[in-house]
Order: sequence, then C-alpha cells, then structure tokens
Amino acid sequence: MQIRKHIPNIVTCLNLLAGCASIIAAIEYGDLRWAAGFIVLAAVFDFFDGMLARLLKVQSPIGADLDSLADVVSFGVAPAMSLYVALSGWVEPYGIATYGVFVLAAFATVRLAKFNNDTRQSTSFIGLPVPANALFWIAYIYLCGLTEEPVITGLPLLALTLVLVCLFSYLMVCELPMLALKMKSMAWRGNEWRYILVIASAVFVALWNIGGFAPAIILYVLMALVARKRTQEQG
Repeated sequence: MQIRKHIPNIVTCLNLLAGCASIIAAIEYGDLRWAAGFIVLAAVFDFFDGMLARLLKVQSPIGADLDSLADVVSFGVAPAMSLYVALSGWVEPYGIATYGVFVLAAFATVRLAKFNNDTRQSTSFIGLPVPANALFWIAYIYLCGLTEEPVITGLPLLALTLVLVCLFSYLMVCELPMLALKMKSMAWRGNEWRYILVIASAVFVALWNIGGFAPAIILYVLMALVARKRTQEQG
C-alpha cells in the first residue's frame, strides 16, 4: 500500500529529472534536439503521473504541489532556456533582448499557481496548459531552423519570437476554457473533439516531426476559441 502511494510521485520526479536533463543539454552541450526530446519525455511522464494517481486512488495535495513544481522546471524554465540558446548568435547585435524569453518561465509559474488554487479546473483547463506551451516552443525552434540554419535572423527573428512570447504568456493565464484529455470513457460520443485533436496532432507530428507540435497547439487554441464563441452565442 505504501509503495503504491508513492508511484505517481516517482513518475512526477522523472518528469522533473527530464526537465533538468533538457536544461543541461541546452546550456552545457548546445544540443537542442536532445533538449527537445527530454521535454517531450517530461510531457509523457506528466501525462502518466496524474493518470496513475487517479487509477491507484492515491491523489493528494502533496502530489499536486509536486507536479506543479516539476512542471515549472520542465515546461517553464527548460523551453525558455532552449529558446534562449537557440536565439543566441542569430540575433546580434540585439542579444540582450533575448533575455525576454524567460518571461515564459515566469508566466508558466503563475499559470501553475492559478491551477493549484482554481477548483474550476478539475475536468478542463482555463488558459493554455504549460506542457502545451512547452511543446509549441520546441516545435518553433525546429520550424525556424534554429538548430541549423535559420529561416530568418536578426531583428525579424527576434521581433517574431518576442511577439509570440507575449502571446503565449497571455494564453497561459487568460480566462479561456480549454479542453483536457481526461476522458471518463473511451467512447466517441462526448469525446469527439478530444479524438479529433489527438488524431490531428499525430498526423502533424508524422508529417513534420517535432515541428508538428506547433500546428497541433495552434489547432488546440483555435478549438478553444470556437467552443467559447459557440457558448457565448448559445448564452
């Protein structure tokens, strides 16, 4: 019984360790592909720790807090660090402005603090979840060619990046209801949008590898906007 109680927390710690490994890969070795891979691995652990806690019926406040602390590292600091390293050398002489990407880490922390104290988010999300934010940024690095030869450099690259940083920082803390992948059953009815999102995401990743996460997250946000508009019209 005691061992079972700690299984989800062990998986959460693996999430944290994957986030730490991503940071090391980025700043120590400059290997952004490995850094991205560790963030994806952290997202896998993050998905399963909550699932295991529910299946084993061992959910606890400590587990929730531990999960958020791990997420700050894996989906706040790690993607911001990868983005910072990716931009370095491509945005001269505006290098100091690249520190602005760490706003993502700050807003991810605020997002997680809100999540821990918001009883409305037990079955869905309000604001973009931090793992989705992290997956968008590793895809952005890949699609912009920042691991090899960038599509754009200098001020245009910096401006685009900082505008997106501001946008995604806002999305993390805004009052936009968003779909959660938690399903009470595997039936199609009631889970239509979840299945559409998962299938579309799989297609995007199959077509564009890591870069496929970017259109998947954009689709996720668009689905939330459409759902909110429908709700407002019905109200």
